[in-house]
Amino acid sequence: MKILLANKFFFRNGGSEVVMFQERDYLLASGHQVVDFSMQDERNLPSDYADQFVERQDYRGGGKWAKLKSAAGMLHSPEAVRRISALIQATRPDLVHCHNIYHQLTPSIIGAAKKLGVPVVLTLHDYKPICPVYNRLSQGKPCSACLDGDFTQVMKRRCADGSLGKSALLYAEAAVQRRLGNYEQVDAFIAPSRFMQEAITHRIPVEQARLLYNGMDTEGVRGTGADDGYALYLGRLSAEKGVGTLLEAHASSRNGWNLVVAGTGPLEAELKLKYKHASFVGHVTGDRLREVIDRASVVVVPSEWYENCPMSVLEAMAYGKPVVGSRMGGIPELVLDGETGFLFEAGSVDDLGARLDQLMHDGNLRRRLGANARKRVQADFSLDRHNTGLMDIYESILKAG
Repeated sequence: MKILLANKFFFRNGGSEVVMFQERDYLLASGHQVVDFSMQDERNLPSDYADQFVERQDYRGGGKWAKLKSAAGMLHSPEAVRRISALIQATRPDLVHCHNIYHQLTPSIIGAAKKLGVPVVLTLHDYKPICPVYNRLSQGKPCSACLDGDFTQVMKRRCADGSLGKSALLYAEAAVQRRLGNYEQVDAFIAPSRFMQEAITHRIPVEQARLLYNGMDTEGVRGTGADDGYALYLGRLSAEKGVGTLLEAHASSRNGWNLVVAGTGPLEAELKLKYKHASFVGHVTGDRLREVIDRASVVVVPSEWYENCPMSVLEAMAYGKPVVGSRMGGIPELVLDGETGFLFEAGSVDDLGARLDQLMHDGNLRRRLGANARKRVQADFSLDRHNTGLMDIYESILKAG
């Protein structure tokens, strides 16, 4: 089988790239052929197809003409269409699998592949086909206004940073894609959570939305059983991640547990100034990242937006750590309340604080829930299980064609 993988970044920029490279490694190790399509960047990993990648696009800064040109490129990319068409004609893949293609590659590459008779699969790492701003947030709050296709809501509510101009551009992008029918040409959408699967069916037929949870290499992750007595937050320091709620719960607790905050983001300076008793360790990677997870007592995912299938939850479970997560989006599909961790009402300082107070003062409970979490990720979210499901989807699409 020959698969063309399309993703705008060809380096590990975030969770979507982690998933894409996991799948790429599996396909190559299984004897399949992989054709890469991405954007040029000095951070890219090596690829035999790098000369066919589109030129790097940066939508920040520049003069008025540059901004207008960038805006047009977000709606439809003639370069991406031209390059992927040439690549498909030269390599003749059996299937095109798109991951994070928005803005720099654009969904125009879907139509280009279908025009050449190649089936297309799209993994939904975010809500872009049903939410012009991709994250289902409006004025910082969870939003469902566009789910049924009324994309004018993005302008009425000024969902893009409160800016009418930015919101109008995202409305135009969504309207153009609907008119071109690129999403409607996708053969199968891969939804990494039931929550996402149900959301996308507001736009596409139910049978086209295939549930496939992200996978974790549980054999490559083995915790030491260490427990240094701290709760760990790992992620971006921004409002929708709920880190402010966590820090307030920590500050309000009378039971004296420690909190380590790993990450950077727009709220970093403000949070450091306000919450002196938490330990801010910045952005951590590699061995240091593995160590900080391994030595944690519990991992906290306090998101206040509709998370999909966060890899941070699966990674914590693989290390045998109980997870305290908000009862929102796809998180409750991963964290079993009272069995592998605890769920709490998103945004509730009291509810989160009570859960953490209970866990941080009961080592036996932490060990029991952590062991359950490890067993669950091995049984239900292993990389082998994910890869088997991926091949089932590929084969069903090719058989149908």
